[in-house]
Amino acid sequence: MNRLKENKAFIIRYYDGINDVIKTPEICDQFIIDTKLKENIMFFDAIFPKFRLYADEMVAEGDKVMVRARFEGVHKGGFNGIPPTHKKVEFPFVIRYIIKNQKIVDHWIIANQMILMEQLDLDSPI
Repeated sequence: MNRLKENKAFIIRYYDGINDVIKTPEICDQFIIDTKLKENIMFFDAIFPKFRLYADEMVAEGDKVMVRARFEGVHKGGFNGIPPTHKKVEFPFVIRYIIKNQKIVDHWIIANQMILMEQLDLDSPI
């Protein structure tokens, strides 16, 4: 298998490994070196426990994998003064990972926060 296919397969294993479970540092450490990504995952898992990520499309080049994806979870934790609504949310995002030695070493992400806020019946972005 070439490196591009290996990197895409790694991202699928990563999503499978973190979906439907409470994200712990030990789980994250299996896939991630990027500290900011680990912090984001732990932050969102506190708000949307056991959230799921779905990869809708992937493109790989060199050590980079770009994913058009969806986030799905239930709002069970408070954040920024917003109490839990217990509503299911799903919103799109695009993320670029840099992978070295089967670990995510860097990422860049853009998400549609307006869709999230609308689903929670809130007016302003996070």
